[in-house]
Amino acid sequence: MSSSQFDHKLSGPSLAFQPLYQQVAEYIKQLIVERRWQPGEMLPSEFKLADEFKVSQGTVRKALTLLTDTKIVTRRQGVGTFVSEHTAQDALFRFFPLQADGKGADLPKAELISKELVEPSETVQLALALAAKDKTVKIKRRRILENEFCMLETIFLPSKMFSDIEKREDIPHTLYHFYQTDYNQTVFKTRDSIKAVLASKSDAKNLGVEKGTPLLLVTRVTESIDGKLIEYRESKCRSDHYHYQVELD
Repeated sequence: MSSSQFDHKLSGPSLAFQPLYQQVAEYIKQLIVERRWQPGEMLPSEFKLADEFKVSQGTVRKALTLLTDTKIVTRRQGVGTFVSEHTAQDALFRFFPLQADGKGADLPKAELISKELVEPSETVQLALALAAKDKTVKIKRRRILENEFCMLETIFLPSKMFSDIEKREDIPHTLYHFYQTDYNQTVFKTRDSIKAVLASKSDAKNLGVEKGTPLLLVTRVTESIDGKLIEYRESKCRSDHYHYQVELD
């Protein structure tokens, strides 16, 4: 229903031909992007949202179900619907799939190696849809599991979205929660590509392995809730007694 009071506020291509509940879901997502409701905050009741948007409660309920399925909001039985928040626990189960053999999931620590402002390589430009003149922040760090280095990460962020992050001295282990709370960039999707590589001399030194040791190279492109490409990272993972585990919904 393109004549609804909220339809004209939606950004991007027209949603006039989508079902009304999808239009409502898109509008609620836009309000979350605009920080009307903060991460972890409870949304108004279905009744109040229906009254505000001038639609039925059934339409709002279907919209919230769609947003729940895509993990934009979280429903708590008997309590209400909340804006999803990237806590450390959430990051553990959704975004860090490397595990020690024979062990359960464990949240790794991170040791920062360097952070600097750099010009993007062609690979980074393509991954993040950047121009050659755009600046990126490059963060290098090592991940620690079972008291040993298990992963070497090189992370690239568009500087325009993460202003002065390279000057921060308080960059935490869990980045996605940090992106959300400090830079209003909520991770929505990640796309990982995995291939086998051999450790270079530099990799070997950083991970405490022999040069030529088999590693898993995981390249990741991360998209925000509003469709922006916000992170490109290359992770080199030890495979001698670690494995990459992914659970599909």
